[in-house]
Amino acid sequence: MPESVIITCAPTGGIHTPTMSPHLPVTPDEIATASIEAAEAGASIIHLHARDPQTGKPDPRPGTFRQFLPRIKQATDAVVNVSTGAGLGMTMDERLAAATDASPEMASLNMGSMNFGIFPLLEKHSEWQHDWEPEFLGMTRDFIFPNTFATIEYALKALGQEHGTKFEFECYDLGHLYNVKWFVDQGLIEPPFFIQMVFGILGGMGAELDHLVHLHRTADRLFGAENYEWSVLAAGRHQMPFATQSALLGGNLRVGLEDSLYIGKGELATSNAQQVRRIRAIVENLGLTVATPAEARARLALKGGDAVGF
Repeated sequence: MPESVIITCAPTGGIHTPTMSPHLPVTPDEIATASIEAAEAGASIIHLHARDPQTGKPDPRPGTFRQFLPRIKQATDAVVNVSTGAGLGMTMDERLAAATDASPEMASLNMGSMNFGIFPLLEKHSEWQHDWEPEFLGMTRDFIFPNTFATIEYALKALGQEHGTKFEFECYDLGHLYNVKWFVDQGLIEPPFFIQMVFGILGGMGAELDHLVHLHRTADRLFGAENYEWSVLAAGRHQMPFATQSALLGGNLRVGLEDSLYIGKGELATSNAQQVRRIRAIVENLGLTVATPAEARARLALKGGDAVGF
């Protein structure tokens, strides 16, 4: 079992749209407030996307990120993780723009191309606040989220090597672990590294406990348990059960409105902090402790908050 459980919170993401929940952070002020509250509730890593403050559409512009990154750093000791997923349909340069500008301690990186189907969310609503929402969701019926070996290598070098940023390697399928192993063997990924196993996205692994156990065992075999930290996130209704399973199996976990808008069946979460408090209580009731940002930094060998660019 780990010394403590690292909780990551992803406050807004680039999948859900404003129509889906009035509690989804959109503006820089809302994202900053949500992140600070999540950190106060027990999250040691904050995984961040930005949105156009007028429309809520995913926004890759560094200037938008700079409206909330300094506030989060000043108000908390949490590790700031800038997503390179940004928004579906963006180029890798667009996806890297905010992270290379901010030079954060961590950034996310998807480890393989995949069908990324969020079009079933169209069935949830008949009216939309913004025209871009149904168009954005609908286009994923005929869409591949590209993360080729060339673009992954580009990100590892442009952000990892040049900025000393470490990655949250997002693995949506078994093959993505083998992609990580390839880059480990090439010397482009060095331990300790952070594997985020993602379940429940249409086009990726289903949220089945057998899959989680198999991925964990495979990662141990590929990397050696001493060389990496692993975490689990699951979409929608699977969020809390899978986060709990990860803690029980000795892993870390991620929650946040990026991954699920709900706190219970049919009940919208009113904040990211509400989800963090819920999973923290579960973790502590299991007799485990929650990692501090300092513990997360030490276990992931991060460069420290004083070495970022914001």
